[in-house]
Formats: sequence, C-alpha cells, structure tokens
Amino acid sequence: MKSKRYKKLPEKSNELASEKINDILATIKSNCTTKFDESVELSFRINNKQKKSEINLRTVVNLPGGTGKSIKVAVVCEENKMDEARGANADLVGGDDLVESIKNGDLNFEKLICTPSMMIKLSKLGKVLGPKGLMPNPKLGTVTDDINQAVIDAKAGQVEIRNDKDGNIGLSIGKKSFDDEKIIKNYNAVIEALEKEKSNLSIKGDLIKQTYITSSMGVSYKLKLEKNF
Repeated sequence: MKSKRYKKLPEKSNELASEKINDILATIKSNCTTKFDESVELSFRINNKQKKSEINLRTVVNLPGGTGKSIKVAVVCEENKMDEARGANADLVGGDDLVESIKNGDLNFEKLICTPSMMIKLSKLGKVLGPKGLMPNPKLGTVTDDINQAVIDAKAGQVEIRNDKDGNIGLSIGKKSFDDEKIIKNYNAVIEALEKEKSNLSIKGDLIKQTYITSSMGVSYKLKLEKNF
C-alpha cells in the first residue's frame, strides 16, 4: 500500500522526456520528502545480451564527492602490514584470527581487503563471502599489497559498478544534503568509468540502453546522457 507521502509525489514521471542531470537534480531533491537524508540513485540498463556471450561488467569508481556513508572496512594481512592498515583507519585488522572469525560467520564489515598471500586462505571461504559480495578481487583493488591506499579509497567514497543477470546496474551518487556540484562530479566519475569499461569490452552497439535517476523514496525520471556509448 502506498503511503500518503508517496501519493503526493508526481505520477508517471518515468514517462516524461529525458533530461540532463543538471536540469533534473532540483526536481529529484524536491521529491525527497522523508525525514531522513535520502540518497540520489542511478539506474542503468546495459546492452549485456550479445550474440556470442553475455557482458558481465564489474569495476569500481572513486566518487570525488564521497558517498555520505561511513564504510566499515576489514583487512586481512600479514603482521608486518597491520600497522599500515590501522594507520589508514581500517576498522578490523587481523590475520589467521580474522580469517577464522569470518569462517564462523562474523561479517561485521562492508568491505574486505587482503594482501595477495592471504587471498589463498580467503578463497576457501567463497560460500561465506560470495553471497554477500565481500570476496576480495584484484580487479576491484581489494587484493593488493598497497593496503594503505586500498583502505583510503574504500573509506573516501569508492563504489562498485556491477550489472545483474538482466543487465541492470544500480548505485548511489550522494545524498540530498550534498550540493549539486558534488553530485554532478560523482555522476561524471561514474559515466567516465562506464566509458572506460566499454573500451575494454567487445560490445556491438551502445553499452547503455536506458538511464534513470531517483531518490531513495522518490520516483524515477529518465536521464539524458551527454553522448551515447
């Protein structure tokens, strides 16, 4: 059942003509009528159904304006790397003890980073980490010897871009409380990351088929990209 608040929002907004983010952002914020600081969210439909194979896009992007969220980061590393992890403000740091804790189902974190030599031990915990999307991955910068930079990136506003089996991508690019410039910078960073990914993939036609923008509890609007890619 739709709430009284939701019923007051515009109807059939996703049927309107697409607009550029600079022109639609004020409308998105005006629809944030809840008492909490809603997120501004993007949704992409990509052209993942290719003749020879499906496109599985997975990468990370550092949002220059941050996410507005506090991310709890865990690091599994050797003893000589632990001070580096703590110095970068990792929330949980450990070696075999932390691996054992994770094995027992203690997943009190949102991002897991490890050194290459410790990845061997974590790779055995696929059934625990996999379903939660927490398994470290070299492509995502979460399997690395540069623990300091990995933790800083995770804390500063790094988000994952990943499509589901139907070709949908969803991610937040900030909060209602952010000024427009911050949100637009984050948006541009996401678009640049997607452009870069397309150049690395074998795709016939455009990568992005449709793009929408909304807030956590708002309604969606079609978003017009500056160019097709």
